[in-house]
Amino acid sequence: MSGYVLADLTHAVVRETAWQVAVLPFGATEAHNLHMPYGTDTFQVEELARRACGHAWERGAKVVQLPAVPFGVNTNHLRIPGGLACSVTPTTLLALLTDLVDSMEQQGVRKLVLLNGHGGNELKPLTRQLHHKTSVFLCVCDWYRMAADLYPAIFDKPGEHADEVETSLGLAYFPKLMFPHLADDGAAKPSRFEAINRGWVSITRPWHLVSANTGIGDPKAATADKGKRLMETLSERLGHFLAELALAEMNETFPY
Repeated sequence: MSGYVLADLTHAVVRETAWQVAVLPFGATEAHNLHMPYGTDTFQVEELARRACGHAWERGAKVVQLPAVPFGVNTNHLRIPGGLACSVTPTTLLALLTDLVDSMEQQGVRKLVLLNGHGGNELKPLTRQLHHKTSVFLCVCDWYRMAADLYPAIFDKPGEHADEVETSLGLAYFPKLMFPHLADDGAAKPSRFEAINRGWVSITRPWHLVSANTGIGDPKAATADKGKRLMETLSERLGHFLAELALAEMNETFPY
């Protein structure tokens, strides 16, 4: 039993611990090409949360990992043939977060890290919505942005979804649910508009149109070793931040 995964703890332990930081993982339940499980986003973010909290705990930080939210914003997945998109809207996530922040404030937990593992969950606007209404410090970590600078040294050709990166993590941490021989090449269909293809204009992509089987990025070069190398760096970077955050005094100039 760890000392920081809330779902594993007893009341006898929890009532004696003054938590300094809470980590709330956000995942999703959605198709990932033909070779990865629907729970991929949630499995990945839970693994990172557990390891990062462990790093912080070893540094003396009283951090707690809350249960992951397995439903993400997947409103653009609803027309995938044969798919099951367990989707919520951003306002639903806001309502859930509002309630959780209120409960933590009542318990005296003043620092909350939203650890996001799904691209459709745009959480920063939710922190803006709550910023002036709570004394709880809110911040967002999208894990896939945290080690992007390391991708060229680890991966041959990282993509975006069910790609070499995610497939490597799956092979490393939930290999029994992986079927890499079923994967397609993750080819993405370009928009008819150059401005969208160049990133000058942003849209919510209809996922049934942009990809044949929901993958974007070729996963064939994925290995478990690559996934472990990435996770090691991610957990160390996030764990270091959690420890710093836990020990930081919340004064009038916090977080500056």
